[in-house]
Amino acid sequence: MNIEISVALVIFAGTIALSLMGLYTNPRIIERNLFRPYWIARKRQYETFITSGFVHADLTHLLFNMVTFYFFAFPLERWIGSVKFALLYFSGLIASHAGTYQKHKNNPEYASLGASGAISAVLFAAIVYNPSQSLIIIPIPVPIPAPLFAVAYLAYSWYAAKNPRGRINHDAHFGGAVAGLLFVALTDPGAYRALLG
Repeated sequence: MNIEISVALVIFAGTIALSLMGLYTNPRIIERNLFRPYWIARKRQYETFITSGFVHADLTHLLFNMVTFYFFAFPLERWIGSVKFALLYFSGLIASHAGTYQKHKNNPEYASLGASGAISAVLFAAIVYNPSQSLIIIPIPVPIPAPLFAVAYLAYSWYAAKNPRGRINHDAHFGGAVAGLLFVALTDPGAYRALLG
């Protein structure tokens, strides 16, 4: 009997569990996994390119990311398969941190966390495959079309990056979006032909 494990489900459950543990039972989980560009090479904290995506600043940050993940990641994984989904998610996470690393590598005070960059990659890749998809966010009583949500997501990210608060890396949203679009272009260029055709 061949049972395929859902990568999206493992990421979803792991992110919720680690974030809640870090927020409510063991704050050292968050502190240990913060993405600190200044210390990446100096303290060999390379793993935080990945592990920082499994912790969140607060419950609102976690909830927003996980709602977006839920609506787009699970259908996308069914569409492209678990292996490609894992490659997309983790390459999006790393790529979304690359710009942050360059921008803050000489700032010992900078630290960030959250899965937003990887989720942005998933969101934009999902839109290429299914631009008619929508999501529901309480208390908005109507479904929001995915392309409209994506534009609003980036507009908010731009505003929030100009007015930073806390440790949320809003710049990562743009890197993740580009990573998601490039991933589809490299692994399945026919998806763009179907989108434009």
